[in-house]
Amino acid sequence: MRSKIFKRILKGLLLVFLLFCLAMITPRIIGFLFPEKPPVGYHSEILSYMAVGVGLEKLADLEPEIPENVEEIKDVEYKNVNGKTLQMDFYRPKNVHEPLPLLVFIHGGGWKSGKRSDYLVYLASFAQKGYITATVSYRLKKDSIYPAAVEDVTDAVDWLFRNGEKYGYDSDRIALIGGSAGAHLAMLAGYGWGDATGYKTTNSAGHRVKAVVDIYGPVDLTTEYGRNQSLVTGFIGHSFEEKPELYREASPAVYLKNSIPPTLILHGTSDKLVPISQSDSLKNRLDKLGVPCKYYRVPLWPHSMDIAQRVNEFAQEKMETFFEEYLK
Repeated sequence: MRSKIFKRILKGLLLVFLLFCLAMITPRIIGFLFPEKPPVGYHSEILSYMAVGVGLEKLADLEPEIPENVEEIKDVEYKNVNGKTLQMDFYRPKNVHEPLPLLVFIHGGGWKSGKRSDYLVYLASFAQKGYITATVSYRLKKDSIYPAAVEDVTDAVDWLFRNGEKYGYDSDRIALIGGSAGAHLAMLAGYGWGDATGYKTTNSAGHRVKAVVDIYGPVDLTTEYGRNQSLVTGFIGHSFEEKPELYREASPAVYLKNSIPPTLILHGTSDKLVPISQSDSLKNRLDKLGVPCKYYRVPLWPHSMDIAQRVNEFAQEKMETFFEEYLK
């Protein structure tokens, strides 16, 4: 009797193991069979890291060496707030004599962490592809709550509009790209938060952002997600019940109109930190307004999906196509 029970347990465990192995290798099989489709993930961060651990997935090189044909210009101050310097870094191809499009990358980190170099994987790569790239620092939660970070990114964009000739980029061809909290800030700056709130009435050089890339960014902070997410409430500095008007003012959804820049959206369908409904809603609203929008729902990937090499390569490919259409 005991031997029969033991055999059943072994068979059950073997079946579970085989099903687990099948689940782990299925994303790579699908990727091999359908290379033109978005890469399929593993639904959870734990399984994603397990896939890395057993060699099914590779992490993107987030700290690449700067290529010899790319010039790095670091620690350029664009703003100083009570003695705190806010800076940006540039990466540009060497021996280029005509103004190039500028890609401005804004790091994430829940508005409370992160640094300019977090997006070096994109900065170096796109500099080799014929763009000048830049990355911007902004005040984090420890420095000040909303609207400090949005003011800083807005000021950085205004500074960039006025300094194209000095750094060799075309001020009429600027795109803002961000991930998570950085995407939220990119959308606010690109969609006109400064003008709408009266922080900036017009930029001093008469230019405007030409394209925005939103990588799993928050869009509407007045939703249940925004009201109850600790990172959001920490960023605003007040509960929704105390200051509902700030949640509305800090939502990119409020500034949507038919004149905003074309937008590329990338979001994992298994994102638990920023629900994909945020991007679904943005896509629907942009379509109704007639704003050009490319949207890629990346199946079964969690938040920060683009640290995986397959997703990062897919994101870069879609960004390059998007920039070719709207910047070059």
